[in-house]
Amino acid sequence: MPDSSAQPQADEPRSQQFIAFRYPAFVLYWAARFLASFAVQVLSVSVAWQVYDLTRNPADLGMIGLVQFLPLLLLVFVTGTVADTVGRRKVMGAAIALELICAGAILYFSVSGLSGPVPIFIALTGIGIARAFFGPAAQSLVVNLVPKSVFPNAVAWNSSSWQIASIGGPVGGGLLYGIGAPVAYGVSVAMLAIALILVLIIPRPPVRSGEGRKVTISSLFDGLRFIRKEKVVLGAITLDLFAVLLGGAVALLPVYARDILHMGPWGLGLLRAAPGIGAVIVAAFLAAKPVRDHAGKWLLVYVALFGVFTVVFGLSTITWLSIVALALIGGADMVSVYIRETLLQLWTPDEVRGRVNAVNMVFLGASNELGEFRAGFMAAWIGAVPAVIFGGVGAVAVAGIAWVVFPELRDAKSLVKTE
Repeated sequence: MPDSSAQPQADEPRSQQFIAFRYPAFVLYWAARFLASFAVQVLSVSVAWQVYDLTRNPADLGMIGLVQFLPLLLLVFVTGTVADTVGRRKVMGAAIALELICAGAILYFSVSGLSGPVPIFIALTGIGIARAFFGPAAQSLVVNLVPKSVFPNAVAWNSSSWQIASIGGPVGGGLLYGIGAPVAYGVSVAMLAIALILVLIIPRPPVRSGEGRKVTISSLFDGLRFIRKEKVVLGAITLDLFAVLLGGAVALLPVYARDILHMGPWGLGLLRAAPGIGAVIVAAFLAAKPVRDHAGKWLLVYVALFGVFTVVFGLSTITWLSIVALALIGGADMVSVYIRETLLQLWTPDEVRGRVNAVNMVFLGASNELGEFRAGFMAAWIGAVPAVIFGGVGAVAVAGIAWVVFPELRDAKSLVKTE
């Protein structure tokens, strides 16, 4: 684990594990984001089941991801600018409201009798648009709700909430869909409604320097210009893009569950949950003992470990070892996410934070989507095991290259930028 032996600063409480929750605005924000994430996970797994039931065409499952990713890519310059020039709390609330409307539409389609997937794809496009606006605003808002000294703790709890939602959401969605599709969609609608109420009662943060600023064509590209200039941020984003692009093995878990480990459907659920379990455990540790020194080096080390554990998983034919390896992958990824997200938020000026986060979301989406494509294509070409091993080795190589190419990132000591 990263070194956390340094003494707390004088103005920080000694017991820090839950310090972010001492701020009521963050509590409301955290609960709203958790409920929204959980609702979307329930909706996603339910939609996948229903669409496949309707068409029996695996290509339609790919369309589910595509129609939600394209708005993220096409609106990148608009969403970031909106997050920086309009109140972020308002944008977050409006995005959840749009998700609520689209989830309600899917519920209506399910109750009224659906004969084809096109109406669902249209509703999912709306959800993709909402998520494109939600991400930059939500990621940028949290730093306005807690002091900078508390922000790393807030990042750890934010990441753990997403991981818990990613574990419980698909399981809950599957169980609810087993009762009935309208039940699953109804629960998703209810959770989004509660999330919207919570966002609306978050106390309004102080007016930021960029809020209300006139938007120009040039200002749309301020996020890209900042990332290109700030090598620590550029290095952190680029590192994640290529490490996840090469190292992601989630897309091939069905192959491992059925053909390599011979675990069956229940085993696939266990494999899917293992990375999230490892991540939640590590997030709780980081909330209590945050990284205080050599942040850049720890980031690169844990990206390399992510690759090493991926190789272990790829080679394993033993069920318990595969589960442990996946948990370690999730834990290593949690450390890198924690450091990267904290660096990204605290090294970025508030007036361009939304635009930088919008670019970061495209990088994240591209790495995940293209990473799944890379894994699937290589598995079809050379086999699942070589594809996973290649990806793990590639992630280690990316960390090594970044160590040399981005010395500013490697030598970054503190999570907070010091002038």
